[in-house]
Amino acid sequence: MDPALPTLAWAAVGVAVLALAVAAFTVRRLRVVDRQLTRLVEAGAPTDPPLDRIGALETQLAQVRGDLTQALRHVAVVRYDAFGDMGGRMSFSVAVVDDDGDGFVLSSIHARGESRTYAKGIVGGDSEVVLTPEERQALDAARTGSAD
Repeated sequence: MDPALPTLAWAAVGVAVLALAVAAFTVRRLRVVDRQLTRLVEAGAPTDPPLDRIGALETQLAQVRGDLTQALRHVAVVRYDAFGDMGGRMSFSVAVVDDDGDGFVLSSIHARGESRTYAKGIVGGDSEVVLTPEERQALDAARTGSAD
């Protein structure tokens, strides 16, 4: 007879006892969970997933996504010198549009003695009023998400 056989047998008995203890603990815990679930059901808690609530949330999410496409969230600024005798790039054009290209371009032209501000509406990525090259650059940058 192999001398390691009794040690191996005792090890197997130990593993079996340990497995039996884990099984007993699991059964006891399962009974506790079952009692808690029974109390919840008796109290009127739903047992099925709230599919109607999930459907409502999906509807709300679709509405939020639709609203987000109309948000004026694409913005670009182009700074420039409108006149040769004035430096510092004090003039600027700002384009602010939504996902459909609707929004506005705001331009502020600075000269030594005065400052003028213009706003032009944008529909579908274009304006009924002619855009200056700087305004076009700002609009293109806002629509593509690229830098000036």
